[in-house]
Amino acid sequence: MPQRTSRSFYTGIIITLSLLMVACSKEQNATQARPMTEVDVSNPIAAVVDIWDEYTGRFEAVDYVEIRARVSGYLEEIKFEDGQQVKAGDVLFVIDQRPFQINLQSAQSNLDITEKEYKRGLELKNNNSISQEESDRRASEYQLALAAFDEAKLDLEFTEVKSPIDGIVSRDLVNKGNLVTGGASGATLLTTVVSVDPIHFYFEAGERDLLKYLRLAQSETRKSSRVYPNEVKVRLQDEAEFSHFGVMDFVDNKVDDSTGTIQGRAVFDNKDGFILPGLFGRISLIETKNAKVILVPDSIIGTDQSRKYVMVIDDENKVGRKYVTLGKLHSKELRIIKSGLSPEDRVIVNGFVRTRPGATVSPNSVDISKQYSL
Repeated sequence: MPQRTSRSFYTGIIITLSLLMVACSKEQNATQARPMTEVDVSNPIAAVVDIWDEYTGRFEAVDYVEIRARVSGYLEEIKFEDGQQVKAGDVLFVIDQRPFQINLQSAQSNLDITEKEYKRGLELKNNNSISQEESDRRASEYQLALAAFDEAKLDLEFTEVKSPIDGIVSRDLVNKGNLVTGGASGATLLTTVVSVDPIHFYFEAGERDLLKYLRLAQSETRKSSRVYPNEVKVRLQDEAEFSHFGVMDFVDNKVDDSTGTIQGRAVFDNKDGFILPGLFGRISLIETKNAKVILVPDSIIGTDQSRKYVMVIDDENKVGRKYVTLGKLHSKELRIIKSGLSPEDRVIVNGFVRTRPGATVSPNSVDISKQYSL
């Protein structure tokens, strides 16, 4: 009995080992038969490009004027159509002129009398026929009459309310026949006029960007927009491309305490008047011209928690990760890589989702510089 049991035990072990060897052999053959993952690899694009910063802002008129009455009276005539183009000096409103014409005639009559008295007094003074005091009184009355005449003449001119600038007039805010109030305070607002060519664009930039520009100016890499008209371009909300071109013409003198931003301004030609004050837009401001950069497709960049990476292969075609520092998006599809990649790296640009770090792949070399427009 003991010999038979021992023989059965060893026989079982031999059978088990044989089965394990067969299974391992099949697994090895299957592994050898499985083809390596094919991926497309390319060197990053080394290019010289202009780098732009983007901000949101709003267009505003270079000149904005509130048209108010300077004399009081009844509004007699409106001489423009709502929303029309006007020129500097065009008459927009006419206030009833009759009271002012009467005042001017009265002032003219008084001026004529006092002028004669003044001139007659000079003759009499030369002949010592009147005192110096009387001569001075006549001269003073003449000067007062002259000032009253000039004031009455000016008031009559003010009955024609004119546009001080070229631009687009708004609607009439007071209808014909209404009494309007003139003067330095409390004057009736009649309408507004805004200039449209050229036109300003205002935007806000943060402290970090401000410091970047100051450092660039300090290193003479980029001139400050305070002293140099740096290039800008704008697109409107319904536009895909930046198709309006202008220059910077103002940077404010302090950072806003409440927002931590500083205001900048650009100016654009607007000869056809297409862009109206108040429109929103997206402005692109030149940061660096002719910068040497490395670019990769933005779609191949992965995220590992807070870190960004791209998949690369080494000389043995093994997959690895390279963590990178991202720059700005360039030409919609390409991303500037500030650090982490060199032009010699072989980056997986297609098929990276089918592999993992440490795996060996079958690379197919491509040139992505021919696939994207810079």
